[in-house]
Amino acid sequence: MPRKKEEIIYIVAKAKAEPPPEEGLPPWMATFADMVTLLLCFFVLLLSFANQDVANFETLKGSMRDAFGMQSQDKSGKHMAFSKSPHSASSVSAKAKKDMHALEVDIRAFISAGKMEKLMAVNTDQQGVLVRVPTRAIFKPGTAQINPKATVLLDKVASIMKKKDFNLVVRGHTDDRATKNNIYSSNWELSAARAASCLRYILKKSGVSSKRLKAVGYAGTKPLVPNTSNRNRAINRRVEFYYQPPSDNW
Repeated sequence: MPRKKEEIIYIVAKAKAEPPPEEGLPPWMATFADMVTLLLCFFVLLLSFANQDVANFETLKGSMRDAFGMQSQDKSGKHMAFSKSPHSASSVSAKAKKDMHALEVDIRAFISAGKMEKLMAVNTDQQGVLVRVPTRAIFKPGTAQINPKATVLLDKVASIMKKKDFNLVVRGHTDDRATKNNIYSSNWELSAARAASCLRYILKKSGVSSKRLKAVGYAGTKPLVPNTSNRNRAINRRVEFYYQPPSDNW
């Protein structure tokens, strides 16, 4: 049936009254693009946070571990020389933990400033902060005589004792080979003499009470790596400075 004239006029007028379709992308795509841009900025921000100093990361990791009361088993040779047991739980106060982490950061900054990464290593466990130094950096070969160039390192150890409330154990270590000099008949005597020599220097420089320091010689009984090469033996010949918070067990 043909449309009436009035109906045709109404349809034409209605078509002219409707707005023309918008050009370009639909509006939802602008919102989607904004969301993608914000997500990109968010992940860039996360990446910038992830790129932090290693010492700060270790501090954060230790704080979280202590907060959850976690126990850990460390099977690596790197820690076997100073861990009291394969399983260790935190027994120090929250303040002591904070002081230990602060001390580790301080020592790492000293190592970095002096470019001593190849001579010194620092690590924190549940009981204290351990600084490890190869024997060649402190003593003349086969002796317990301190090398004059090592005084910078020992002065730092002494200054920590003077400024911070920590006890210190100085540990001497050798490799598995017998000594070849007439001064020390065994590695036990050599390692103990080196530990005592460092302790004597630190005690003189710091002026702290002798009750806060101990010296121990382990000879070659606690190697970090197997004594299968000259390189490994050089790693095992070391002196360790173990800072511990004051406790009743000292």
